[in-house]
Amino acid sequence: MNLRHLKYFLATAETGQVSRAANMLSISQSSVTGAIRDLEAELSVSLFVRAAHGMELTDAGREFLASTRDILQRVDEAKNLTRRRSTVSGVISLAATYTVLGYFLPYHLDRIAKLHPNLEIRLSELNRESIEEGLLNNRFDMAVVLTSNINNPALESETLLSSNRRLWVPNNHPLQRQGKASLEEIAREDYIMLTVDEAAHTTMKYWGLANLQPKVRLRTSSVEAVRSMVANGQGITVLSDMVYRPWSLEGKRIGTVPVEMEIPSMDVGLAWRKDAEFDRPVSILHAYFKDYFSNPLAQPR
Repeated sequence: MNLRHLKYFLATAETGQVSRAANMLSISQSSVTGAIRDLEAELSVSLFVRAAHGMELTDAGREFLASTRDILQRVDEAKNLTRRRSTVSGVISLAATYTVLGYFLPYHLDRIAKLHPNLEIRLSELNRESIEEGLLNNRFDMAVVLTSNINNPALESETLLSSNRRLWVPNNHPLQRQGKASLEEIAREDYIMLTVDEAAHTTMKYWGLANLQPKVRLRTSSVEAVRSMVANGQGITVLSDMVYRPWSLEGKRIGTVPVEMEIPSMDVGLAWRKDAEFDRPVSILHAYFKDYFSNPLAQPR
């Protein structure tokens, strides 16, 4: 195992396709597939499921992805101990929703602080409606939100990351052994409904399109409650990969299963007032996110 293996694996995990990873890295597809094959042989696990639409991470692949990111970040930090930091200073008022703040922003806030130590980001956690109001009233310069929920015509939005939604089940559940699940099969099971950040509204939209209803046992705004309920066999749920973790707080395993019906992804990105003019600090923040997600491997890890 070497850094090249890790970079090729990371590119495939983040793009979802070998061809896209190869194009990003300017190498052949066979080099990417060979690196993944070598990793899987060394680790004695399957890191991806090869599907018609691309490469899907297995549970082991998701765990290895977290380790890969950590390793590459530490290597980059070691290489760049003397890198000159930005001298740009200023204050940015940034708003974020609960899910974004908990599962997306911390890593990037840490990186921005290291790259631009003189920028002060004043962060507020609010629901979507309050964030939209704050953007329109100039209380916030920018927001990091679930762009899939933004529909205000007075706002601009830019999606950075699309996170697939999958079925979460307790370890060794029949649907996990089956390898795929239909909404009809899910509807026969007790369902744990997450409500935070309009998750329940989004859920009911795609259930409605299928003319089905989940058998809801519990509605909760706590992702950890959902995780624990699923891990303890008290229900199943459909949530995004971004909030997925393979273990509950009690240390019980949670598996994921692809859903046969195409379910909308959870999209994360930036939002701002349509006629807003960015000052230098906000322009830097915007450029950071655009550059990072246009080519994540080119960014320090």
